[in-house]
Amino acid sequence: MSGLNVAQNEAVNTLRGPMLVLAGAGSGKTRVITYRIAKLIRSGVAADRLLGVTFTNKAANEMQERLKALLGKSRNGRPHISTFHSLCVRVLRRHIRQLGYPAKFAIYNRGDQESLAREVLREIRVAETLLSPSQLLYHVSHWKSKSIAPAGAMNDSDSDRAHLAAIGYDRYQQLLRSRGCVDFDDL
Repeated sequence: MSGLNVAQNEAVNTLRGPMLVLAGAGSGKTRVITYRIAKLIRSGVAADRLLGVTFTNKAANEMQERLKALLGKSRNGRPHISTFHSLCVRVLRRHIRQLGYPAKFAIYNRGDQESLAREVLREIRVAETLLSPSQLLYHVSHWKSKSIAPAGAMNDSDSDRAHLAAIGYDRYQQLLRSRGCVDFDDL
């Protein structure tokens, strides 16, 4: 644990409660989280009771490799290290039926989303010159990021294009659900 600054050392040595490590690129977040997980395991916390979440596969893989190097073969399980999106998929795979989706759902990628957006725009009879599929998806993503459901999107619309997008958002979600699918913003 040499080479840690005061704030990093404090994060590693805080052994009670959840911890959010928020810092800029290249500042040592992955190292701090990895060291903290190792310290928790060494202090008696069962490895399989720990969760480390990051945004990139690279960081998640790096954390797993560092933990192997720090801990060797652990007899009390392994911590769950994943990206934010893979964790969300894992949770959804277990509980998506409670949201009205089939147990085996699909996740639409950008190409699937654009095809669906194009279909929606045809259905609601909006020319792509007024609202393109990518513009519709931009608005949908914006609303989903703000936890605004289709029913509330109209109230959040401040232009004619946004009003059209709100109508499209409702249909987009209906079609996603009817096909047993989600998109990345749903995760």
